[in-house]
Amino acid sequence: MIILAGSFYFFKPSEAELKKAKETEKIDSLKKAGVTATTLKDTVKNTAVANPAVDSLALKGPFGTALAGTELNTVIENENLLITLSNKGGKIASVQVKGQKTFDGKPLILFSGNNNKFGLNINAAGKVINTNDLYFTPVKNGNNVTMRANYGANAYVEFAYDLKAASNKVAFNVNLVGLQQVISGNTINLNWDATLLQQEKSIESEHRYSAPYYKYLDGDVNHLSVSKDEKEELTKGKIQWVSFKQHFFSASLIAKQAFEKGSLEVKIPTTPGQIKFYSANMQLPYTHLANQAYEMEFYFGTNKFSTLKAQGYDLEQQVDMGYWPLKYVNRFIVLPVFNFLNGFGWGYGLIIFALTILLKLALSPLTYKSYLSMAKMRVLKPEMDEIKAKVGEDNPTLVQQEYLKLYKKAGVNPLGGCLPMVLQLPLVMAFFFFFPNLFELRQESFLWMKDLSTYDEFIRFGVKIPFIGDHLSLMCVLMTISTLIMTYFNNQVSGATGQMKYIGYIMPVIFLGVLNSYPAGLNYYYFLANLMTFGQQFLIRKMVDDDKIHALIQQNKAKPADEKKKKSKFQQRLDDYMRQQQQQQGKK
Repeated sequence: MIILAGSFYFFKPSEAELKKAKETEKIDSLKKAGVTATTLKDTVKNTAVANPAVDSLALKGPFGTALAGTELNTVIENENLLITLSNKGGKIASVQVKGQKTFDGKPLILFSGNNNKFGLNINAAGKVINTNDLYFTPVKNGNNVTMRANYGANAYVEFAYDLKAASNKVAFNVNLVGLQQVISGNTINLNWDATLLQQEKSIESEHRYSAPYYKYLDGDVNHLSVSKDEKEELTKGKIQWVSFKQHFFSASLIAKQAFEKGSLEVKIPTTPGQIKFYSANMQLPYTHLANQAYEMEFYFGTNKFSTLKAQGYDLEQQVDMGYWPLKYVNRFIVLPVFNFLNGFGWGYGLIIFALTILLKLALSPLTYKSYLSMAKMRVLKPEMDEIKAKVGEDNPTLVQQEYLKLYKKAGVNPLGGCLPMVLQLPLVMAFFFFFPNLFELRQESFLWMKDLSTYDEFIRFGVKIPFIGDHLSLMCVLMTISTLIMTYFNNQVSGATGQMKYIGYIMPVIFLGVLNSYPAGLNYYYFLANLMTFGQQFLIRKMVDDDKIHALIQQNKAKPADEKKKKSKFQQRLDDYMRQQQQQQGKK
């Protein structure tokens, strides 16, 4: 008995050991609640016992007890998102989009780091307090987290986050409780700063398609500059949402009651790996209620058109479908056809191939008319050469007038080859915006192209070369070669000579420099379109007989004038212009 009693006395824990055990137990309870300390050392120091220095902060003015603390992180996640909340500022510190990777295979994080700020500017007791600098107390229940910064007894600022299952939206509520006599003024400012990180291989493309967007409550969706630093005051009405949009991903804040007014700013940083710096300063109305509540929600996720449309609030208008009327062509013609083909479960290389075939079939009547008009001009060329030799090259006005007479007699429209091409132009140009902004192509491979949403590197130079860049895209080279062949073939069909014969070769070379850094999917489409156009014209040439065209032209020339079509207003104006030019030249 003496030995047993003595062992309990001599081997009992010291006061230091008991203190350490209590600290360890408290840290373990925080971890089980989903709260992790930024540094274990600081957490032990701050959770051991009451610190008189911290307690005395309550005497130093508004939110005194929340002015100091240790930064702790709380994690909430579902199938789509992994969100890290920080008790410093009670804000979202970082967002990872699950199921997506950066161009170099790393987890895709929209924003993270100390440059990202979110909070309210509150004028309390004559002092401006930014909640981004306060330490909140987190309480977690599943994917619902409440952050609270106490002003005093029954007075506090509360941020509540709720992430539902399989959702890209985070419900975000702001509650100002018991502060109706403390906060002065009729508005509260909300500030949100974020630096967006590089996600794609081509940083130039991300710059080209990244900008802060916004929507007025009763207005259209607009955005700031994509190419330069800009700041814009939003004072034309209430603002429904603001969005920090980059090429294929967005972080958006939607206000259920709408913001009164605000300002947006964009800056292009020089730090490697950073795309854009965005800043939003928005005003919320404050009516001095005992419990002033604001309902908002965040959207974090992809810029896939259908996904954004499912969120509501016209968020899908952030996807750049081109200028009018191109955006309507893309939205109501190209996109539905693409989605229909996508429903078959084909690879995207095959879908682009099928989409090109359907487009060429739809435009085949215009292609036929264009070719037929060029063939007629080629048949007339010998007679045009005779006119030019007879009149003389020193009188171009008279030459053109005689040409018009010949066109009229032969029943040939000199613009017949151009007009069908002009009518095709909206569809051809629509794809210039469609493919670069199509999220479905991101990190999808086809043949040697590892990612159809960016350029394929055939040769990498290591240094930037003027006009070309630091690489050479094989698909862009193939597209350029096919365009040069098409130009040669069209010159043969139209019989172009002189300067006109060589002008057509300049544009493909220019396109090589322009499109070399554009997505491989876009260049693949243009390459297919050239091949299919070549095939169409080859078949049409087999169907069209130059001798029959010549005979038809001679029949038209032999018809009496009253049997020929009435001259169009355009032709009449052109004749009048030529006549005036000839009279002026005669006077000279």
